[in-house]
Parts: sequence; structure tokens; C-alpha cells
Amino acid sequence: MGINAPLLYLSALAGILGVAGFFVLREVLRVRAQEKVLNQLQPRLTKGKGSPQEHYELGSVYLQKRLYDQAIAQMKKALEVAGEDIPLVCNALGFAYFSQEQYDLAIRYYKDAVTADPDYVTGWNNLAHAYEKKNLYGPSLEAYETVLKLDPKNAVAKRRSDSLRKRLQPST
Repeated sequence: MGINAPLLYLSALAGILGVAGFFVLREVLRVRAQEKVLNQLQPRLTKGKGSPQEHYELGSVYLQKRLYDQAIAQMKKALEVAGEDIPLVCNALGFAYFSQEQYDLAIRYYKDAVTADPDYVTGWNNLAHAYEKKNLYGPSLEAYETVLKLDPKNAVAKRRSDSLRKRLQPST
């Protein structure tokens, strides 16, 4: 007996719809989680000072929604309330500025992140990338080399540092 073609097509269609449904459901759950954070934190933070963590969480949601100006405002409030540079917050500020192609400001906050925590691999990687976008290849290579000292198996830093070394070699 041969395979029933309509049954095969229906099975394939059901599989495709199942996979698509999974991704739609995952996105709906992610958006609902973001909205929950927004609904909880926005009213509380507009009434008074929240904790650095609360400002960071709200800023992170704004970053995910690509609302960079609001994210920057919340991250700056987190630093203000904390009274110190918090590496995650500084890195998030750097990311917000980087996403708006404001590389000088991104570099400033990435530097603050790695100054606050010299072992912060993500901050070093992001700093190197921002330097690279500004065509500052020497500082970029130095930052990638710092990443590799902290995390020798970091594939991104390895690939980018190799590329930069080739670029910086004098042509013969």
C-alpha cells in the first residue's frame, strides 16, 4: 500500500503550524512578561524613587522594546539612586547608545562598566566592538585581548582580534 498523499500533506502542514504556533506563543509570553513589568514598575517609579534594580528592570524592558530614550533615562536613574557605577547598568547604557550609533557615549559607559568590574567579559567585548565601529582598531584589539585573557574560549573575541591583527599588520 502506498502512502496517502493528502495525509502526508496534512501531517506536514500540522507540523509547520505546530512550530509556528510555538514561536507565536513564546513571543506572546515574552510580551506579556514585559507588559507585567511595565504595569508594575511604571506607576511605582513615577511616584517616587525606586531601587536601582527596579530602574534597571524597567530600563531593560524599554531596551527590549527598542525605546532607547526611555531606557537611558531609567538606567541613569538606577545609577543615580545607587550612587555608584553598576557594571550591568553601565553596560546597558552603553548598549542603548550603541544601538543609536552614538559610539562615543557607548564607549564612555562601557568603560565605566569595566572600571567598576575589571573582570566583566561582556563589557570588554562591547567596548571592543564600539571601538571597532569608531575605527579605533588599536584600542579595539586591546579590549578583545583583555576578553581573551578573561575568557580564552570566547569565539567572538578570538575571531575579531584575529581580523584586527591582520588589518593592523603593515603591508609588505
